[in-house]
Amino acid sequence: MRQLLKALDMIRRCHPTSFYWRIFYVVVLNVLPLVSLYVLKYMVDAVTTGEPAVLLGMELNTLGLLGLFCGLFLLNRLVSVCNGVNNDVMSQRLQDYISDIMQRQSAALDMAYFDNPEYHDTYHRAQQEAGYRPLRVLSEFMALFGSLITIAGVVAMLCTASPWIIVVMIVAVIPSFVVRVIKARQIYAFRRNNTQNYRRTSYYTALLGGRDYAKEMRTFGLTAYFRERFVAIRKVLVERLLKISRRIGVYDSVCAIAETVAMFFVVFFLIGSATSGAITVGSFVMLFEAFRRGQVGLNNLVGSVTGLYDNRLFVGNLFEFLDLKPTIVNDREAIPFPQKVDTVEFRDITFRYPKMERDVLSHFSLTARAGEVTQIEGENGFGKTTLLKLLLRLYDTDQGAVLINGVDVRCYDLKGLRHGIGAIFQDYVRFYCTAEENITFGDVHHYDRERARWVAHLSGADKFIERLPKGYETPLGRMFDGGEELSMGQWQRIALARQLYGDAPVLVFDEPTAWMDVPSRERFYETLDMLKEQKKVIILIKHV
Repeated sequence: MRQLLKALDMIRRCHPTSFYWRIFYVVVLNVLPLVSLYVLKYMVDAVTTGEPAVLLGMELNTLGLLGLFCGLFLLNRLVSVCNGVNNDVMSQRLQDYISDIMQRQSAALDMAYFDNPEYHDTYHRAQQEAGYRPLRVLSEFMALFGSLITIAGVVAMLCTASPWIIVVMIVAVIPSFVVRVIKARQIYAFRRNNTQNYRRTSYYTALLGGRDYAKEMRTFGLTAYFRERFVAIRKVLVERLLKISRRIGVYDSVCAIAETVAMFFVVFFLIGSATSGAITVGSFVMLFEAFRRGQVGLNNLVGSVTGLYDNRLFVGNLFEFLDLKPTIVNDREAIPFPQKVDTVEFRDITFRYPKMERDVLSHFSLTARAGEVTQIEGENGFGKTTLLKLLLRLYDTDQGAVLINGVDVRCYDLKGLRHGIGAIFQDYVRFYCTAEENITFGDVHHYDRERARWVAHLSGADKFIERLPKGYETPLGRMFDGGEELSMGQWQRIALARQLYGDAPVLVFDEPTAWMDVPSRERFYETLDMLKEQKKVIILIKHV
């Protein structure tokens, strides 16, 4: 229940105005049908006896009662329209709100989480449910509230006939409640236990439809292979789901028979009362409709309760993700990152990635000084790129320390640290934005058009950018309309320009010339010489 209340509070905070209007509309939409049913009784009696009815001190003939009944119908429809618009507003607000908190949470978590399959399971479950589950919680709460209003009114009406009608109506719906709880538990357990299978189908879908995979999928003829794997997993998942569905369907059929039997005996009793003259025709119509609506109300109540139970299980996935805490955070007494860096030192570093059985780095030491190019060379798996991640505090060392100007990097303000280290990764990102945006992402807080052109010149990117249809305003990549694709070497020069744009005192290059042609490499080393003169700490990572 606590998680449901947390979800409800989250929805309220998302857009309080829509939230409270929703409550108002639910009350009105559940009271109006009961009032209409009461007016219907008097209208039927007026038709059968020819005598006017007295309502709220007013004497109304058949035509007046008809007008009142139609007025209530119109009001109900207008309120339903307003409620629909309000629901649309709330739905959009909630989607944006949930997306925002999930993106913030994902951005705040350590890189170590992304190396853990359990994290990806948690994120997948949260992402799959986050878009609609909280809104369903609100809908179920409102439906529960509305059903209680309806049932209270129905009980008041049926008590005028016999309390046993109420007992029969309640007993008949108990089996349905039990069946729905069983279904909710089984579906939740199935989805949770098969999270990795659902993730695999999402991965295969990306392989089959993603642009980044298209060339190799076709070159190696892998389409049929991954389609078969996708179909095999989906076949197993569907068969298991259908097995649960068929079993629950049998139980539901038994529940329907019980409810039908209850209806038969109640209506039989009401017919007997009307025939004997114990109740009027109008009362018979009202009580029959009240019983029918009571059955619907109880079924809705059961659906709401089991729906809340169902959604509580799934909303738990969202809060499970939101409850994850980063371990790499600022120290309470974090100090600003220095504007001038003289040394970067890796002192006796030992590190292994989460859940790995061997160290990537073991007692590694190195010192890089300003005005020099410090090269780190090694084979694949040597841990060269890991050093860059430790320097940026994407991970923390298991043993040893990374020092800048003799101070442990854990003592520096985290945002300042990462801003003060300009890094180009071997697997740099290709942003499908304009060429200028790709460059100025190096320091999103300070836009300088002239500097963007200058670093493009230093990286050698200016030559091909100026030939693009819209120059620096040209979108890169073919993801969106008007985009221009670049070669891998051109993308690498864009990434280099982005790194230089930040004007950081520490620069780390991870295989920066891997895709460059000879002239571009010569330009890169000329740029390194210029950066050495600016007394920057330069670390160059290369394979051997």
